[in-house]
Amino acid sequence: MLLSALLLVGCGSPAPAADQLKFTAKTLSGDAFDGADLAGKPVALWFWAPWCPSCNEEAAGVASAAKTHPDVQFVGVASRDKLDPMKKFVSEKGVDGFSHLADVDGAVWKRFGVTAQPAWAFISATGKVDVIIGAPTSSDLDDRLRRLASGQEQPKP
Repeated sequence: MLLSALLLVGCGSPAPAADQLKFTAKTLSGDAFDGADLAGKPVALWFWAPWCPSCNEEAAGVASAAKTHPDVQFVGVASRDKLDPMKKFVSEKGVDGFSHLADVDGAVWKRFGVTAQPAWAFISATGKVDVIIGAPTSSDLDDRLRRLASGQEQPKP
């Protein structure tokens, strides 16, 4: 329990989302993706790796959360592996209901200060960024997404 609490400590970014969203990447299918297109929307970035046990465990919950919160734009940010294992993970884990980026060089992870997986960046429509390292409980994820969709500030750690 203590480990979960330590992993969920928010580390909200002082930089505005508009700056952090100035990136381009490729999706797993090879399409161009412009992070600037996310500005002004509530967004949940899920940082994952296909070999990560925690990412594998939380994938079904992430897929469910994306369906439950259609007002939040979900984007998976895969890294620390090659393209084929990333594609296989998305297909086998059923998280194919939203876009996933092939961040093979870790540039998007670095932009958000992510150093371990799983991690999340919750970005409000007004530009507040809240990054957490670790897998939130399903109730914490649901609460964060509900607040994000309604325009409320994220809870303080």
